[in-house]
Amino acid sequence: MCHDIGMTTITLGGTPVTTVGTLPASGSTLPSFTLVSPELKEVDSSSFKGKNVVLNIFPSVDTDVCSASVRRFNQIAEELKDTVVVCVSKDLPFAQGRFCGAEGITNVVVGSAFRSSFGEDFGVTMTSGDLQGLLSRSIVVADRNGVVTYTQQVPDIKQEPDYDAARKAVEALA
Repeated sequence: MCHDIGMTTITLGGTPVTTVGTLPASGSTLPSFTLVSPELKEVDSSSFKGKNVVLNIFPSVDTDVCSASVRRFNQIAEELKDTVVVCVSKDLPFAQGRFCGAEGITNVVVGSAFRSSFGEDFGVTMTSGDLQGLLSRSIVVADRNGVVTYTQQVPDIKQEPDYDAARKAVEALA
């Protein structure tokens, strides 16, 4: 299910950047996805059935704001019940694994969208600007039934997502 109706304009340090579409709407079904783990195994959305899902989507773990978001969601994930946090970028699985190992990241699932249509299916692939082809910084929360309950596309890629709003969205599902 591709969200290709229109596009979204965000910024990178104030410079306009467009994405391929829009995030899934609240109340819609979370698009299915397959990512690649640091061990080169498939991470399939169907394996999260029955759990709340938080998708932390970002351009690259090799940037300060992106790595900060993975660290923060790693802390948050430890406190959320029946919830899996999936950190998604187009980084190669090796880079994701190296980062998580070096940082002691163990409470989140990381997955690379480097060989999937994830960015197009979620409307987050950037189609212009210096980071063209990478994923925009976004959060998607879905409940145990796979229904989207909260989304945020961060207005400027250099800003961190609203962690408190994402946490509250998950806590409201309890």
